[in-house]
Amino acid sequence: MTATKTNERPGTRAVHRYCGMSASKARQVLDLIRGEDVQRAAEILNGVEREAAEVIGKVLTSAVANAAHNDQQNPEELYVSACYADEGATMKRWRPRARGRATRIRKRTCHITVIVSRLPADQLELRRRRMEAVSANRSRRVDASRRRADLSGRLSRRRAAAAEKAAAEEAAAEEAEETVTDETVGEDALTDEATTDEAEAEAEAEAETTETPRAAKATRAAKAKKATKAEAEPQVEDSAEDGASEDADASAGDDEKSEDE
Repeated sequence: MTATKTNERPGTRAVHRYCGMSASKARQVLDLIRGEDVQRAAEILNGVEREAAEVIGKVLTSAVANAAHNDQQNPEELYVSACYADEGATMKRWRPRARGRATRIRKRTCHITVIVSRLPADQLELRRRRMEAVSANRSRRVDASRRRADLSGRLSRRRAAAAEKAAAEEAAAEEAEETVTDETVGEDALTDEATTDEAEAEAEAEAETTETPRAAKATRAAKAKKATKAEAEPQVEDSAEDGASEDADASAGDDEKSEDE
């Protein structure tokens, strides 16, 4: 039984001819994506740092686009059914060496082919179940995170309410302390005034007891003088008022006489 020829393999293909690298370098990268679905193959190529990975990625994208546009296939249901690199033309160049000799330089090329096909029905069903399981697991995680967020939100609101209550209690306590402090200050001021008055009275009493007879006599004379002056001031005011009333009566009499005349 003969094997299937490369140009007779089923699927949609894309070919990059005369790529400027050797076929062995391209085959090392092609072996990584053979049999993988197109999404996984693209991820693998993005993670490979070889120069061939960029070229093979473009060929894979072209093959997927051909399948979607020409064969009306779903790109999500495709996989890399075959990929290979054939040797192309080799360009020969020469490099001069010592003693008049020359060394051959071989610039090799290759033809890169990527074939994509639709996944089998059983693999598509398995993949669908896997995606549903992943989606359900993600939904459970999201619901759990939302419940935790709601619980944390309730706890945070409770903590905020407790903090506000504690702040209000502290403010009330501070106001009460300020009121008590003001009352204490007022009482202390009154006590200080009373103490000052008592001290002044005691000082005056001590001064009176300690004064000499002459100083005591002078103090009594000064007090008597002040009392006499205080009694004389009302009398002067009464006499002034009497004089003013007499002047008013006299002027009134003169007016009556002038009217009779």
